[in-house]
Amino acid sequence: METNLLEQIIGPKGPLSGSKVKEMISVNGGCIHDAWCLKLSNGEKFFAKTTLRNNFDMLNFEASGLNKLNECAEESFLLVPKPLLVQQLETNSILLMPWLDFSKGNEINLGRGLALIHKTSAEQSPNGFGWDQNGYIGLGAQPKGWRKNWSECFVDLRLIPQIKIAEKWGLKLNNLEALLSQITLFLETSNSIPSLVHGDLWSGNAAIDKSGRGVIFDPAIWWADREVDIAMTKLFGGFTNDFYKGYEEIWPLPSRWEERKDLYNLYHVINHANIFGGSYQNLTMKYIQKITSQLKNRSN
Repeated sequence: METNLLEQIIGPKGPLSGSKVKEMISVNGGCIHDAWCLKLSNGEKFFAKTTLRNNFDMLNFEASGLNKLNECAEESFLLVPKPLLVQQLETNSILLMPWLDFSKGNEINLGRGLALIHKTSAEQSPNGFGWDQNGYIGLGAQPKGWRKNWSECFVDLRLIPQIKIAEKWGLKLNNLEALLSQITLFLETSNSIPSLVHGDLWSGNAAIDKSGRGVIFDPAIWWADREVDIAMTKLFGGFTNDFYKGYEEIWPLPSRWEERKDLYNLYHVINHANIFGGSYQNLTMKYIQKITSQLKNRSN
């Protein structure tokens, strides 16, 4: 497999056609794609993400998201890998990017950089929420579409599609319409404005480089309330207090934003249940019960 892939990469139609690859080293790339460090004989290094040829759309969506984030990123605080090429090969698809060396360090610039992406994009955002092409959240589908209203966007384009998939593994909500109506009414009070969000911001999709700058990658990009990114950083943990300190320096969050945290993370929990099953299905029910209780308490 590795030899065949390398032949495609350096072959006549490959992204590194004619190059002499000194080493092709498998690196951690998550549970969806394979990832490689390509070391050329001239000393250059590249990061390559590969998947099946028919999964080209997934890598293409990722590349477009990285390009869009780069338009709003301030490189003195935050790096977003710049796609060099995304291409279908004979049996694989490949996304090629420069190699970045990660290190351990203070996350304050990571927070500052994310806040600047949110703030800069909000100043030039479209008059609506959503995205203009079908995308992916991990292996899950993230439907395209636009809504003028944030609450309708989150419910119609994010929650409902995931809930419909979850019904196939047994999710049953007798009061679904009432619950979605309550969620819609609740989010209408959030005074949301569209920002460009990473969309899948857990600790595995962020890092620090050797100079102390933050790095974010593997986006599931869309125009949303910026709180969805911050909420997800709380879902699986891994972000330090310095990250939130840096974010607040640039664009403070609303005082009661955490009241919406579980609701925004429900999207990711259901998506995980739909992809991985198991304990995530139980977690989905716990989240729905918790959110239902929270909404009921607020209405009393």
